[in-house]
Amino acid sequence: PYRVSSTSLFSVPLSTMDGKVELGKKVTLLRGISIIIGTIIGAGIFISPKGILKHSGSVGVSLLVWIACGVLSLFGALSYAELGTCMKKSGGHYTYIMEAFGPQMAFIRLWADLIAIRPAGMAVISLAFGQYILEPLFMPCGIPPLAVKLATAIGLTSVMYLNSMSVTWTARIQIFLTVSKLLAIAIIIVPGMYQLFKGETRHFENAFDLSNVQLSGMPLAFYSGMYAYAGWFYLNFVTEEVDNPARTVPLAICISMAIVTSCYVLTNVAYYTVMSAEELLASSAVAVTFAERLLGNFSIAVPVFVALSCYGTMNGCVFALSRMFYVASREGQLPEVLSMIHVRRHTPLAAVLIMYPMTMLQLLVGDIYSLLNFMSFLRWLFIGVVVLGLIYLRYTKPDLPRPFKVPLFFPVVFCITCFFMVFLSLYSDPVNTGIGFAISLTGIPAYYIFIYFNHRPKWLQRTLGNTSLMICSVVVKFT
Repeated sequence: PYRVSSTSLFSVPLSTMDGKVELGKKVTLLRGISIIIGTIIGAGIFISPKGILKHSGSVGVSLLVWIACGVLSLFGALSYAELGTCMKKSGGHYTYIMEAFGPQMAFIRLWADLIAIRPAGMAVISLAFGQYILEPLFMPCGIPPLAVKLATAIGLTSVMYLNSMSVTWTARIQIFLTVSKLLAIAIIIVPGMYQLFKGETRHFENAFDLSNVQLSGMPLAFYSGMYAYAGWFYLNFVTEEVDNPARTVPLAICISMAIVTSCYVLTNVAYYTVMSAEELLASSAVAVTFAERLLGNFSIAVPVFVALSCYGTMNGCVFALSRMFYVASREGQLPEVLSMIHVRRHTPLAAVLIMYPMTMLQLLVGDIYSLLNFMSFLRWLFIGVVVLGLIYLRYTKPDLPRPFKVPLFFPVVFCITCFFMVFLSLYSDPVNTGIGFAISLTGIPAYYIFIYFNHRPKWLQRTLGNTSLMICSVVVKFT
């Protein structure tokens, strides 16, 4: 229960219920689809979709890997759909790990997200936005690094502001950005299919030539493919705001994955109508090279579409991840202020803004990409743990209501895939993977210091709570 304080614009958790302020159910089917597609499709498909080709060894095999990764991602997404419909709480990975394996494991996941993974990921995609939104203004010259940082900061600030002000407008703009992404992909697919129907098939000759295919490279090809599809789980972060989740969540996931898989495969087919495998591997920006060869001066629009794509990913990530921090605060594992909701706007303002200073700080860190390398395997480790939790709950809580239930084959195959990629990371890059694992394990002493012993020191609770509340109050004065 929540009551509105007479001196605050935030709802304050109390033991008695005078009034109630909560997040509204404003995520419809269309908005759910836009969240999933908008966060999956980032800059990669436009810039450098060559990791799969490089490791698969041939054009035909690379297309099969794209399809297989789409199917495997669908297995994982449907497993999350079952979890999202039987546990109708926001928070995604955090909530499901909490339910299956308890608060300590959930806190370790939360800790890794909070201190490194999410701020670094947001910083990288924000820098990509800053780079590509300025490129049409500076072409053919290079862009000053300071200008990129400034554009990045402006873009990040606008995303945070938008998510703080209105769930409805956040969702509407996400729909617009998703349409922009699909339009950008259509600009590539339609001319490519036209070239294909004209008979431009020379680059598909000997598409399944296996002379350059090495089995040792196939796991890396799948690793690249699964990374490209990552993002299908973000709708589960906002389950409490989904209208009729038992129907909307699985339907949005199925429709989104079908659209994304089709777009990815057809986009790669379009690239091969213009470029050979060697030319694609040599290109630093595949979509730009494609546009220059087929679209002439219109190729200048490609960086703008890439920037919009990055902005859509930023918007979707902030919208979803703020709900995870909101739920973690509600569970008592983060400062209480993060579970408070703006009384007029019905947004978790503090939970949104907590990411802002950490992400801005990451922008100043020199080697963000190395940090992402440290942490990339942790994503698949914890996603694998979540899906393993689904299998575990099938046997420990068989009577749990499951409006949507997937065949056990789906989570088993996907779980094996996730843990295989984790072990592949340990084998291929033990140093960086070990550093990432060590950073994650710092969550264990943090759990006992801040959570287990007396449920967090009072001075820390007051300090963090007052700081967050002060920041939120300043923001509110300007809204």
